[in-house]
Amino acid sequence: MESSPVILSIAGYDPSSGAGITADIKTAAAMGCYAVTCPTALTIQTSQGVFGLEPVRREVVRETLQKLAEDVEITAVRIGMLGSGAIAEAVAEFLESSIGRYYNTHNNVVLDPVIRSSSGSLLVDSDGLEIIRKRLLPLCDVVTPNVEEAAELVGGSREAVAGVKSWDTLLPQVRDLANKLHVMGCRAVAITGGHLPEAKDYLSMYVAGEVEEQVFTGSHLDSKSTHGTGCAFATALACGLAHGRELPEAVIDAKDYVRRAIQASYSVGKGTGPVNHLFALKKKDS
Repeated sequence: MESSPVILSIAGYDPSSGAGITADIKTAAAMGCYAVTCPTALTIQTSQGVFGLEPVRREVVRETLQKLAEDVEITAVRIGMLGSGAIAEAVAEFLESSIGRYYNTHNNVVLDPVIRSSSGSLLVDSDGLEIIRKRLLPLCDVVTPNVEEAAELVGGSREAVAGVKSWDTLLPQVRDLANKLHVMGCRAVAITGGHLPEAKDYLSMYVAGEVEEQVFTGSHLDSKSTHGTGCAFATALACGLAHGRELPEAVIDAKDYVRRAIQASYSVGKGTGPVNHLFALKKKDS
């Protein structure tokens, strides 16, 4: 039997399983991949928000990544919540020393810059954010912020873009954010806009030394089950790249996966529930 591509999820642990490494395992399974994981932080979290965060010791993260890289052939990487500067530095050191040494993840390192939870809780400290900006962005092949995260990454104000609901009004700002992220070292930028009424996503990438852009259309889904959509999108994108798809095709597939996972969701918890990560498996089994 042919083995599935292995993806590495470097992210936090969400006990409600709507986001983080447990959600990534489900997404990978639904997308025909096998996930190995390195938890960066434990959270006290439910569908109603994040109530606490405890970063994993840097040495544990470093050794976990090293041992996994020595043991399995990793085809793609999804980096999510890092929690602290110490963890962000350990991940940067791992990528700097391991890519091309233990495995080949050419064009397959996806950075999901988790800065705040959807409820507004900070999920990385100021040192960690600086390491993301200065060391991790240039090491990754594609970064997948939403519009507010992109603004914060470049040192701007989340509030400046948070209230804009028209895609036509927002597009010049999105293009400017992508250009700034390119200057900071990003080879490709996928800015998600699922919160907008038109739910369009924007991709800007270097192709043969030139920047090319694409806008992917969609429609907004009015649902209470949207917890972890950023994680699901980034992990599904990493899985598409692991399967050998080109970046634009992988973005389309990831966008479609998240949309269908929201549509297939059911109520879990008293707050913002998770998407149905495993809907694809259930459909195959039926």
